[in-house]
Amino acid sequence: MTSHIRAVFFDLYDTLIGFDPPREVIQGRAMGTQGLTSDKDGIDAGYAMADSLMAEQTAQAPLSALTAEAQSDFFARYEQLILRGAGHDVDLQTAGDVWRAVRRQEYGFALYPDVTPALDSLRADGYVIGVITNMSRPGEDVAETMGFRDSVDFTLSSMDVGASKPDPQMFRAALSRAGVDPIQAVHVGDQLETDIDGARAAGLNPVLIDRHSAATDYDDCPRITTLEEFPAVLKALRISPGE
Repeated sequence: MTSHIRAVFFDLYDTLIGFDPPREVIQGRAMGTQGLTSDKDGIDAGYAMADSLMAEQTAQAPLSALTAEAQSDFFARYEQLILRGAGHDVDLQTAGDVWRAVRRQEYGFALYPDVTPALDSLRADGYVIGVITNMSRPGEDVAETMGFRDSVDFTLSSMDVGASKPDPQMFRAALSRAGVDPIQAVHVGDQLETDIDGARAAGLNPVLIDRHSAATDYDDCPRITTLEEFPAVLKALRISPGE
């Protein structure tokens, strides 16, 4: 078995795509309906806590498996943590009202500016590129909608695989599509539980992308803040494509 890296996999949300307009703008508008104020640092801190809750839930069961009422309850708790990070301790009713104000807004998702150049460069260097997402939509539809289909070799979603990260089945499916062994693959993601711990448990080489500087002290694997830093990580690890 060769240890040369032949494939690079990426998480989707907060790795390749982010809210458009930015999440602090969306949250600020929604919070204003309840007379609450916010700033980017507070919203970033809140999302760090809320996304940990999301990771815990996903490890137990995907949101799509929950009833509508259970999903509503979950997102009230999710929003409550965002608000706590922003400096507001509110009850679940108020948090739910803010979340509903978030959902009423018009927003979408957009690729981060560093994504297409990074993906195209990696493919030109001979790496197999895959995207692994817990979204409950067909992966190829996600790639088409988000505008990165032509920059990757495949996209796998929870709907495609029938499992969600950190379940090793998600990573095994990507390895199978890429035709590589775990030691020959790197997975880049923003969530410690689902991406980093999940990839490591499946035998892959994890890299944390920390776009919002929520894990500045984390050193259990390489950490980057933009994809512009990723080639240096590959070089530092003495990773090269092919055999």
